[in-house]
Amino acid sequence: FLLGVSGTPLERNITVASATKVELSCKLDPNSHLKNPQVTWKKGNETISHTSKSENSWSIQITLLDSTQLGNYSCILKGEEEISAVFHLQVPKIEGKDKTIITYEGDIAVMVCQTQYTPMAWTWYMTNGSKEVAINDSLQADKYVISRQAANITHLKILKLTKEDSSVYWCEAAFALGRSKGKLELKVLSIMAPLKPFLAIVAEVIILVTTIFLYEWYSKRKE
Repeated sequence: FLLGVSGTPLERNITVASATKVELSCKLDPNSHLKNPQVTWKKGNETISHTSKSENSWSIQITLLDSTQLGNYSCILKGEEEISAVFHLQVPKIEGKDKTIITYEGDIAVMVCQTQYTPMAWTWYMTNGSKEVAINDSLQADKYVISRQAANITHLKILKLTKEDSSVYWCEAAFALGRSKGKLELKVLSIMAPLKPFLAIVAEVIILVTTIFLYEWYSKRKE
């Protein structure tokens, strides 16, 4: 980060999938009015020491071995004003999440999740009440098919859809440094659902025609 003015903290996302070393560095813009600042590094709310300093630059080195070392790291420069930056160290996020799929009974639904990095394993879950139940396609081959067209992409195919398949589904990618989850919602509608507006119009027409017929019949009888 190159820090120049005070105000809203600068933020940067750093994605890591496996054990590695990273160096985080904050460098003060030479044109900044902040001179000889007091520098503090934090992980979350815990103060940590920076490991190196050069002219107007402060760095820390982190050896990432497990998920406990992920999180938010920030550098804070204080003087006449305060400047800060935040680094978000995180496992790869799921792409294609938070989608709603709408389909009909008897159809096939296909849900897709992918990540930029290759996970060690993929797992699909279905929400059942307050629980997440892992989907085992080998035991339910007539209902579910899980496939990987590429190492970083997973597909869940649900066959012979019924309204009971309407639920929230989760795909989970396992990395050496942690797990990442994506959420997809499936809504299965009755095959009659698209016909409801049409049937409502037909019903209104029948009622209108019947009313006109009865009115004319009553008028003629009265005459």
